Amino acid sequence: MSTATYTVTGMTCGHCVSSVTEEVERVAGVTGVDVDLQTGTVTVTSDGPVDDVLIQGAVEEAGYELRQ
Repeated sequence: MSTATYTVTGMTCGHCVSSVTEEVERVAGVTGVDVDLQTGTVTVTSDGPVDDVLIQGAVEEAGYELRQ
């Protein structure tokens, strides 16, 4: 199992959290997503390492930006 934490900008409410969670959960290999709205962090749990580009694409699909 692998865990990675990302910072996402632009999230302001529970709907934002739901959107990001839903998109990131669709990435192959992802088994869990925990979004902390106050800090803007997204912790992704997966079966193995997941390409950051896939996570970034999912976050952008939800309408937000992944801070590198």
